[in-house]
Amino acid sequence: MEAIKWQNINQSLQKFVQSKVQDEVISKDILQDVYVKVQLKLPQLKDEAKLMPWVFQIARNEINDHFRRQRKTRTLDIVDGENAKDESEMPNTHQGFSQCVPSFLDALPEKYREALFLVEIEGLPQKELAERLNISYSGAKSRVQRGREKLKEALLECCKIKTDVYGNILEYQKRVSLDDC
Repeated sequence: MEAIKWQNINQSLQKFVQSKVQDEVISKDILQDVYVKVQLKLPQLKDEAKLMPWVFQIARNEINDHFRRQRKTRTLDIVDGENAKDESEMPNTHQGFSQCVPSFLDALPEKYREALFLVEIEGLPQKELAERLNISYSGAKSRVQRGREKLKEALLECCKIKTDVYGNILEYQKRVSLDDC
């Protein structure tokens, strides 16, 4: 490929990634990951005219992976509570609620429990989940989605949960009529 074409792609890509993550250091890390993937997968590109959209799709995937990893880390910190210096640093709502979730996860049918654990706790991409479980990619996505729904149903059956627009738990309350939650 022409050096000028790559320079144009690089400039556009840098602006694009920077606009999404709002952090120069992280955007450089993501760009590095993008270029590694481009280099590894370039032989798979069949139509050179589609180079720019292809590279930007890789960048979007890397940005999504970054935010997914970041969300998983925050969730694990809240669930485990290991990184907090003392309990007063953790929101009581999250701390109390996060202690309930593992038992609800354990109560799910095995196939949903395994899928949710691998994807949500271990951070395994759904494509790798499909390979590991020897099922189709769409089957893996469906299994994770159904597992999430079953977990949500079980939690909502047991508790009244109030969330903000981002899904963060603001408060929860055990339903009075249920003793086995």
